[in-house]
Amino acid sequence: MDLDGYFRDTGRALAFLTRLPVPAVAFEGRPSSLSQQSATFPVAGAIAALPSALLFGLLLGAGCNGLLTALLAVVLQIAISGALHEDGLADCADGLGGGGDREQRLSIMKDSRVGTYGVIALIVSIGLRVAALAAIGTVLTAFATALVLPVVAALSRAAMVWHWHALASARPPGAGVAAGAGVPDKDATLAAVAVAALMAVASMVLALPFHGLIVAILATVAATFAFTSRVRSLLDGHTGDTIGGCQQVAEVAALACLALVV
Repeated sequence: MDLDGYFRDTGRALAFLTRLPVPAVAFEGRPSSLSQQSATFPVAGAIAALPSALLFGLLLGAGCNGLLTALLAVVLQIAISGALHEDGLADCADGLGGGGDREQRLSIMKDSRVGTYGVIALIVSIGLRVAALAAIGTVLTAFATALVLPVVAALSRAAMVWHWHALASARPPGAGVAAGAGVPDKDATLAAVAVAALMAVASMVLALPFHGLIVAILATVAATFAFTSRVRSLLDGHTGDTIGGCQQVAEVAALACLALVV
């Protein structure tokens, strides 16, 4: 494995997925496409979640209100990502929920305006994530609760890579970032899934309960398959919005199910 190339691709993935500053050295060396960089999405997602995890853990450890602390952590996550995935979720909800046929759905998803379905999807997504984190924080230690954030971030980024790999582009080449980037190959997809799985196993060794994390993983898998199946039936392919939407669906499912069983 080319570790130097992997680290550079991780930096490039961070530059795409977040608003975090990335050293210029990440863009030196061999070029790589976004589909190739997708192998590092789980690591990039976990890194992006670290500031929120640190804030969450410190405030919980200091005895601050759990609900407000969870809200601040989620808001920081959204700020770091530039609401990239939330934007995809809202567009997906509007297009898949309001379009009468495939072309109309794709047209609605391309519209920058947010409709009723999109607003409701965002409210539900943010509300469930905040409520789940607050509930988890009442049961687990501050460290374990903070650890949930990067682990779930990695799992949900692996889910979006799988979704991207499983479907062809719904748009013609060049009609959007995802369409122009190509589809992650089998090796990149397996690498993303394997890294997320390893991070989950490591978190169990460190602090997270085995049964809770297993349920979270199963929820991630089930939500990803269900969402991908729905997108396939309505669009017959992925878009950048469905990739981002898949991340949100997977994250919400993982956090909600973990909160229910811990």
